[in-house]
Amino acid sequence: MAELENSKDLISVLWSGADILRSKMDANEYKDYLLGIVFYKYLSDSFLIKVYDLIYDEKPDTLKIALEAYREALEDESAEELKEQIKSECHYVIEPELTYTCFADAARNNSFNREQLQKAFNNIEQSDPLFADLFTDIDLYSNRLGTGDQKQSDTIASLIKEIDKADLLNSDADVLGNAYEYLIGQFASETGKKAGEFYTPQAVSKILTKIAISGQETKKGLSVYDPCMGSGSLLLNAKRYAAEPNYIKYYGQELMTSTYNLARMNMFLHGVVPENQKLRNADTLDSDWPTGEETDFNMVLMNPPYSAKWSAAAGFLQDERFSDYGVLAPKSKADYAFLLHGLYHLKNNGTMAIVLPHGVLFRGAAEGKIREKLLRSGHIYAVIGLPANLFYNTSIPTCIIVLKKHRDGRDVLFIDASKKFEKGKKQNTMTDKHIDEVVDLYHKRKTVEKESFLASFEDIEKNDFNLNIPRYVDNFEKEEEIDLDALLNEMKQTDEELEKTQGEVLTLLKELTSSDDAVLKSLNHLIGMFEGGLM
Repeated sequence: MAELENSKDLISVLWSGADILRSKMDANEYKDYLLGIVFYKYLSDSFLIKVYDLIYDEKPDTLKIALEAYREALEDESAEELKEQIKSECHYVIEPELTYTCFADAARNNSFNREQLQKAFNNIEQSDPLFADLFTDIDLYSNRLGTGDQKQSDTIASLIKEIDKADLLNSDADVLGNAYEYLIGQFASETGKKAGEFYTPQAVSKILTKIAISGQETKKGLSVYDPCMGSGSLLLNAKRYAAEPNYIKYYGQELMTSTYNLARMNMFLHGVVPENQKLRNADTLDSDWPTGEETDFNMVLMNPPYSAKWSAAAGFLQDERFSDYGVLAPKSKADYAFLLHGLYHLKNNGTMAIVLPHGVLFRGAAEGKIREKLLRSGHIYAVIGLPANLFYNTSIPTCIIVLKKHRDGRDVLFIDASKKFEKGKKQNTMTDKHIDEVVDLYHKRKTVEKESFLASFEDIEKNDFNLNIPRYVDNFEKEEEIDLDALLNEMKQTDEELEKTQGEVLTLLKELTSSDDAVLKSLNHLIGMFEGGLM
């Protein structure tokens, strides 16, 4: 309960930080400032706590006390030794005057200097390849912060003062990580269509993760790979369901640099140690990765950009990821290219779960050939139809395809979860109850009327390898039978009421008169029409 309260307090502080920037720029831009400065506070506070712990072997009561202890220690002859020790543990060193604690004091005293903050960012980026170019999206000299040096500097100072209210000293990694996740989700909601680049709704993340981790929860050193990782939220979900979360190894790749930076921050804020995260900023389809020692993983989770364009160059037919299939995903729709990339990197006993548009289930040509080959090899294990309008960047309904490499049998479980949602103003949402129902159907792996169907390979072959869910799960709701006698009785009553009303109108019309011959003629014509209608 205390953790929840801490998380709420933290969220409200961070959200009020967003209010400072909201009137100046849209969420897609201000998220970089807010999340970047929060991350610098995290690095600085963690650093001071670690320093104090190294000196006194305990946690400081306040960050100011830790800063004073650090200043004193630097005057000692063993200062260099202390710095080396901190560097080896934290991967960076922050000078006293560049700590967030110092910046917050300066902001409160109206003596804040943004050049110092820029210097602090540069120092972190240069301290270890882990942090290279991490703060490049934060332009402390942008006109969007205000017009002129003073206003721009004041905006950053206000943000620093507000975020300083966040108590990271007494917040554990999960509280901070969850608050950060919440912010990313809120930005996704505000940003709308652009959010697809960095965020998978939590309900979809939960289903993907619960399914992919199933049977592997107790594995120590579990490896998770997301080749289109966005902000890393999907990868980090594995922590929630693993028995040994501190030993999970995370591998992720992301094309957009600012989103890749967000993922790196997200990893640290969730307490993932550097040696357990291998993240890369590159195009997943153009060049295969990872290609070193670790190339296949226990879990592969993916929410790639839907029907994206890619080169589909002939040379890819020799690429090991695609060469077994004889054809390539079409240039205009890279869906199967992403799917095959993920499958290639899956361990023989692992599970992969990917979100894609429904078209991949039934489109023909090259996609049809790839789908048939996957089905003949028994790789497609389950197909789950999700409700429409769950995502920020598209309202189309999507599906989850679950894949395995080596298994007995080639049957496929179909689940229709299209009606398991709560309607929202902008987006539909799936509750925990809906999520549990879907995962339960997945585990049962049997036919349940109107919800799931376990199709044999012969069923699928008869359907020409078309996996369109309505072919297998009939969720048609039969309309109630109409009581004809009751309907006729209702029609008779309506006719009687209509006749009575028309009679009353006719009586009123006959009482009307006029000295104008034209009006009288029209009136008599109208009375004639009514009398004709009543006959």
